[in-house]
Amino acid sequence: MSTFLWESIAFGPIHSRRLGHSLGINLLPTDVKICSFNCLYCECGWTLEKRLTARAFYPVEIVLQAIEHKLDACKHLNVPVDSITFSGNGEPTLHPCFDQIIDGLIPLRDLYYPNAAISCLSNATQLARPEVRTALQRIENPLLKLDAGTQEMLDTINYPIVPVDIEEVTGHLKSFNGNLVIQSMFLCGEKDGVPFDNSAEPNFTQWLRRIADIHPRKVMIYSLDRETPALQLHKFDKGKLETIAEKVRAIGIPTETY
Repeated sequence: MSTFLWESIAFGPIHSRRLGHSLGINLLPTDVKICSFNCLYCECGWTLEKRLTARAFYPVEIVLQAIEHKLDACKHLNVPVDSITFSGNGEPTLHPCFDQIIDGLIPLRDLYYPNAAISCLSNATQLARPEVRTALQRIENPLLKLDAGTQEMLDTINYPIVPVDIEEVTGHLKSFNGNLVIQSMFLCGEKDGVPFDNSAEPNFTQWLRRIADIHPRKVMIYSLDRETPALQLHKFDKGKLETIAEKVRAIGIPTETY
């Protein structure tokens, strides 16, 4: 079983398939994954902590100090940074002061790496909080997850540990007025002995309809690349991903595959 966790607040930069030289930011504890999802494919392993507010989060001051220290070191060593990316050990927007961290990060980015984008890999489950939506709308790359078109498929693949309604999530994603990137994992396999394939019907048509309604500036489609906590999962090859991508491009949305 995969249980990879980041051991610091600021890490990298690492080479990202999607973001180039990406300096990572982990707002979550270093010894446990904290997330509102329990995705079958997550490289951080299963979500074992079910109480999302039970653990202490890093204070804003500590987070910003760690980021500035890392940015200063990278700048001193002439290390390229294309993106400053919130990812880490679970869902970054669960941090209760996520908006304050964004407020503090923007001037640091402008000082050290003004050409770098600020990115956030998020599962979109916290968009009901207005401060989270506002913070994500202030950064260059809100990269928000939508793996499913139906509630049944969301429950299967993303396996939320709190109630997540796909219609509500879609509505919040539409509120970005296109200024976002949707990331979608496509795969097939079995969960509890029941086969699934999120590229198949009826899920796919519903997913494509939601993408059309949200109309993001870009869609990123990818498949498995790392060890997964669930067994019996299968990745799609580049050709399969391109077939999916062409259907998104046909509705006028730029789409990349990884």
